[in-house]
Amino acid sequence: MSSGIRDHWSPRAWPSDAAAADRLRGWLKDGGKAGLDAVGLDFRDADLSGGDFSESWFTEANLTGVKLVGAEFYRADLQFAELTRADLTDASLVRANFDDAVLAGATLDGADLTSASMYGVDAGGSSLKGALLRGTSLLRVDLRGADLSGAIVEEIGFKVLVDADTTVNLMRGTLFGPIELHSTAGVVELAGKEMEAWMRARGADVCVLEPRG
Repeated sequence: MSSGIRDHWSPRAWPSDAAAADRLRGWLKDGGKAGLDAVGLDFRDADLSGGDFSESWFTEANLTGVKLVGAEFYRADLQFAELTRADLTDASLVRANFDDAVLAGATLDGADLTSASMYGVDAGGSSLKGALLRGTSLLRVDLRGADLSGAIVEEIGFKVLVDADTTVNLMRGTLFGPIELHSTAGVVELAGKEMEAWMRARGADVCVLEPRG
């Protein structure tokens, strides 16, 4: 998105927290030409769908349940952000940093996560149906109960936690492992052909690549 789009955009619903609302109003009044400094702010109850937050700072921000449909977060910093049940449907998250964020129960259907960083993320029960994961780094990401149906993966790091409720039907592409399969019997690490067989048995069309170097 261009800064011109920022000039004509306003939230469909403002945050209930006065400090967050004031920061957002001030940023928009100044034209939103630079990234929004939202570090540690509380955006609950807001609908920020369609907003352009490229290169913004949402470190440790509270975005629980916030609607962010179609929003732009190119190179945005969302480290340690709370995004439980947030709606990021069709959002552009290219090169965004989600390290140590919480995305439990969040919706990222159709989101573009190209080259995004997701280390230590709790994404349990999240939905990534049809999401684009190209060069994305998912390391120590909890995907237990998550739905990745139809997700497209291209040479992504996929060292994640899964369980019997993790859905990978129609997921396709290439990825690196290993994964940790959690069950009542314990934890089993699957890599290479074993990982590929587990995913294919659940409807995925993927190729698990050998580690480089």
